[in-house]
Amino acid sequence: MRHRKKGFSLGRKAAHRDAMLANMGCSLIEHKRINTTVTKAKALQQFIEPVITKSKNDTTHNRRIVFSKLRQKDAVSVLFREVAVKVGDRPGGYTRIIKLGNRLGDNAPMAMIELVDYNEIYNAGKATKKRSTRRGGRRGGSKNAPVREEE
Repeated sequence: MRHRKKGFSLGRKAAHRDAMLANMGCSLIEHKRINTTVTKAKALQQFIEPVITKSKNDTTHNRRIVFSKLRQKDAVSVLFREVAVKVGDRPGGYTRIIKLGNRLGDNAPMAMIELVDYNEIYNAGKATKKRSTRRGGRRGGSKNAPVREEE
């Protein structure tokens, strides 16, 4: 029976797991994307999403709560100064996990976890690309309708 076994243990004791997730969270905030195993990426996603939600409201209390999770002053200041401003209107889903294949050495499944708003490739294509229709010809009406000239 696996009662009360929710979450990822990652083969580590609780203190080691907390320290590892704090370090990975700081690296994610600093570099905006990191490569890791799929399981660690999923655990990091559960760890970092509430922290980013806390950072959207910049109060002393929230800064102290986030600092107790991340344990690095520089990462906390970058989170509140840059990341929270960029994700301010997003209601959640701040990270994205992209699977990369297996690692050569031990065949572990690898993934890239990134902050969604910092990926220029995905965001640029959606923002600048104009939707086009498959129909050709003039706009508005049938082909036999007279064309109005604008003055």
